[in-house]
Amino acid sequence: MINEQQYQEIKRRVKRISGFYRHLAIYVLVIAGLAAINLMTYADEIWFIYPMLGWGIGIAAHGFSVFVGEGWTKSWEERKIRELLEKESKTN
Repeated sequence: MINEQQYQEIKRRVKRISGFYRHLAIYVLVIAGLAAINLMTYADEIWFIYPMLGWGIGIAAHGFSVFVGEGWTKSWEERKIRELLEKESKTN
């Protein structure tokens, strides 16, 4: 059985994942719309790739923070806490 703190942590993580997927869905819809407008009005100059690339970098950063970054920072924080606790116990 999980305690309240674990439940809240899981709930927070699910919200972060859900937020990423909403962001990704909006990105796909908007970029598809921009591509359609671009190709129907002035196909000689492809300009929709610029917002696609710029926003794509933001999507990648968001995905990294949700799926990779949080685990990386937590493990770093845990290592740092252990390191400082060991240092503190040696001085006492």
